Amino acid sequence: MIIRRTAKGTSTANPRQAACETLLRIRKEGGFADRLIDIELSNGVLRGPDRGLYAELVFGVLRRQGTLDHILQQLLEKPMVELDPLALVILRIGLYQLTCLDRIPESAAVNESVNLAKLITPGTSGLINAVLRNYLRRRDTISFPDIATNPAAAIAARHSQPEWLVEQWISQLGAAEAQQLAESSSQQPPLTLRVNTLRSDRDHLLQEFKIQGVEAASCRFSPDGITLAGRHTVSSLPGFEAGLFAVQDEASQLAGRLLGAEPGERVWDACCAPGGKTCHIAQLMDDRGELIATDISRSKLTLVQDSLRRLGIESVSTAVADLHQPDTFPDGIFDRILLDAPCSGLGVIRRNPEAKWRLFSGDITRLAAVQKTLLKNAAAKLKPGGTLLYSTCSTSEAENELVVEDFLLHNPEFVLENLNDLFPAWSDLIAFYGMFRVWPHRHGMDGFFAARIRRI
Repeated sequence: MIIRRTAKGTSTANPRQAACETLLRIRKEGGFADRLIDIELSNGVLRGPDRGLYAELVFGVLRRQGTLDHILQQLLEKPMVELDPLALVILRIGLYQLTCLDRIPESAAVNESVNLAKLITPGTSGLINAVLRNYLRRRDTISFPDIATNPAAAIAARHSQPEWLVEQWISQLGAAEAQQLAESSSQQPPLTLRVNTLRSDRDHLLQEFKIQGVEAASCRFSPDGITLAGRHTVSSLPGFEAGLFAVQDEASQLAGRLLGAEPGERVWDACCAPGGKTCHIAQLMDDRGELIATDISRSKLTLVQDSLRRLGIESVSTAVADLHQPDTFPDGIFDRILLDAPCSGLGVIRRNPEAKWRLFSGDITRLAAVQKTLLKNAAAKLKPGGTLLYSTCSTSEAENELVVEDFLLHNPEFVLENLNDLFPAWSDLIAFYGMFRVWPHRHGMDGFFAARIRRI
């Protein structure tokens, strides 16, 4: 049954119904949760606390979906795959309220779920009522795998991660630290901003936030970074319209500094969308020099251009380009290149939780093959003595260290620069072999990787 809609074409003012519709769209169409939430909230149908509840339900269900499904499998009399998709989404929403939201009375969580089912899938309202009430009776008896005998399954079930991904983390970090990473990756991340130093400075913006009652603090490593407590509509923050800041995680901010671009250089951001690093590099170059930003997606370039205008950056030119093609630019023409390669996004699943339920281990192998091609094609455009920064927001070694090692093995005219020598103040963020590696559970940032390569 199709969810009823208002005359404006948005979901009704019921936050649970709106959340149900958004979750169904993500499941069927593969959209991004943050963008769909922004669209829903911009329509103005949801008001007051309902706006926060709507966003909480969408992000919360996506972050905790694995744990919710583990519990549901013990409460259902038939396999979950046989459930009506609408009923499954409503059950997840109801169970999330019962397990994670203390401020919502249990009776309200159950009754509102049943009412929503009566509205959009009436034949399942009895099942939803029974399952949620069954949970309230049996919650102390819900079982989870034993971490001593099956650590991957136990961590996956308790911290809502795909089991194949937990196995990968265990092989990289060991079971104890993999559990910390899994827990961190299922939590709400902070909102992090980068000050636009072409128009302001961090102290001034922190003072403006304080005056406006916005709780904010300086980032630990990025000299341009600010973290904000709580949820915020970014466009409503003081200084947004004036272009005083951009949204960018601290790890991503550090990538621009690792590249080391100088004013007057010729620089290429090869996979630039959505543009955070492009704008930061221009900022670090004092908006002087030649910065070319390309992306394969014309529509995503529009986002980059919008950010450049808002931040008042003039030194960047944008163009559509397919880096799979080796003749994108003539060889040997750039002083510096940033290749922020398309990747699995495993380091940012706390921000984009829908991604972890779409990925499979085979996707990592496929992506790594693409990344090797992109790195080879991009590196050919460096001048002798030029520098390339290869980066991803993935935790996978196959997309990171192994891609760089494969490139260096087959291209002896390039060498790896040891970031420990270049950035000793960031030794906590750099592995012993000289590559940048940050983790959500260790550093409070997105999972991020970078390696700096120089053409001899």
